[in-house]
Amino acid sequence: MSLGVLGWRWAALRNGLQDATAYRIEFLFEFLGSAFVPAAVQWIVWYALFQLGGATTVAGMTYVDMIQYTLMSVLFTQIRGGDQDFELQEMIRTGGLSNYLLRPVGVVEFVFIRGLAPKLFIAGFCLVIGFAISLFFPFSALRMLGAMLLALMGNIIHYQLGAALSTVAFYWEEAFAMLMVKNLIVSLLSGEKIPLNLIPEAYSWIWKSTPFYLYVFAPTQFALGRSSITQFAGELLLSLVWVVACWGLIRLTWGLSIKRYLSLGG
Repeated sequence: MSLGVLGWRWAALRNGLQDATAYRIEFLFEFLGSAFVPAAVQWIVWYALFQLGGATTVAGMTYVDMIQYTLMSVLFTQIRGGDQDFELQEMIRTGGLSNYLLRPVGVVEFVFIRGLAPKLFIAGFCLVIGFAISLFFPFSALRMLGAMLLALMGNIIHYQLGAALSTVAFYWEEAFAMLMVKNLIVSLLSGEKIPLNLIPEAYSWIWKSTPFYLYVFAPTQFALGRSSITQFAGELLLSLVWVVACWGLIRLTWGLSIKRYLSLGG
């Protein structure tokens, strides 16, 4: 083998390693940014409320309880979402959907599966962090494992609802605004911003009537030992019901809306 070929292969290998390193660094900063900033904001609020304001408990939760909830909920928040529904609506808007209609798998399922690997990696990363945290807080690693399963079910439901909403693009050309509103509602009713038991009991029916609390609040409560095994089993069963119901919703919305799709061009 000539020195020129060896040099070319070495350069290709070096460039590949540099790209891989850059990707890992980008992923790390993205993860830390999306996790650290919300946690820091919540910590400031709890510090002002308890340490400066003199409160001892709020909705039955102490300052330590709030900090534990914040740390744990941040992990599940990283799992709950994704941009696949935005990708779907962009494919509809631009006509890129035509490239996927002839594939042997449905376009909705294909887009989800294609974006699943990064989420599974993040879930594994968060699980390892959760196991490490469990060494310093009074909750078990087994509860963390069950909570992660529930959070992954929440990720599926979240995508399914977004996929159904993305069909608005068949009628209004773009569904971006609707998906953004959906994400804002989810960020509040999932327990990402605050523990949902801070919402007055008279209004608790609002978040209990949606599947959003299964994304963050329910996994966090179970991981911290604040909900029973029986309650967790019920929530897991409920998540399966929501998955089946949302699958039917996708079949209905896409079945009706795809008839309006026109693929134009040479």
